[in-house]
Amino acid sequence: MYSVRNSLTKDPMGTVREVAKAGYQGLEFYGPYYQWTADQAKEMKKLLDDLGIRCYSTHNDSGNFSADKIGHAIEVNKILGGKYVVMASSHEGSTPDAWKSVADILNTASEKLDAAGLKAGYHNHQAEFRGDVGTRPMDILAKNTKPTVMLQLDVGTCIEAGSDPVAWIKANPGRIHSMHCKEWSPEKDKGYAVLFGEGVAPWKQLFDAAEHGGGIEYYLIEQEGSRFSEIETAQKCLAAFRATHGA
Repeated sequence: MYSVRNSLTKDPMGTVREVAKAGYQGLEFYGPYYQWTADQAKEMKKLLDDLGIRCYSTHNDSGNFSADKIGHAIEVNKILGGKYVVMASSHEGSTPDAWKSVADILNTASEKLDAAGLKAGYHNHQAEFRGDVGTRPMDILAKNTKPTVMLQLDVGTCIEAGSDPVAWIKANPGRIHSMHCKEWSPEKDKGYAVLFGEGVAPWKQLFDAAEHGGGIEYYLIEQEGSRFSEIETAQKCLAAFRATHGA
């Protein structure tokens, strides 16, 4: 839902209706969802059920994984019917020990999430894929988290950071349960403004790796803002995804 974040802020229910109308079968709520009360979450879940669309996961600040906040995250995610509570930003620092601390936070939270029928996950940005293979922050997280912690792959930021997303999937079999299909182009003034299929991501190879060992359960389309409106962008990206991957 980050792709339609401006619309979502103004009209959450109406935006979800538009996303379902565009043909999406699933979605992922991001940061602001954590502010919902249980009643607000129940209202959203009813809408999702009425539309036949599923919330697979949520994006969270690392603070939501703390002992005093994880309870609310569990409550809302259980109501929404999702499976993965994903850490999408952390503030522990950039040293190897800092990333090991992030791994510790995920492992500790996963115990409570597992007990509630949920799973922990981590979503990368550029920083996690910078450096030498084997010592990058994502390598540290993969090595120091439980196998049950999902490694949600953001394709575009991985590529921009200079890493190979296909190689990453193959190096971590069974852990890439979801993927943000975000495109990226190295061309001047394009970057993340391109639609799905207009950049340099090797989608055929990515889908093959994800579906033959990667452990993929669902794909999410993310776009940070294009030459079209948010909803039209979402529609065009979904059409391009289906043309490349199949329904």
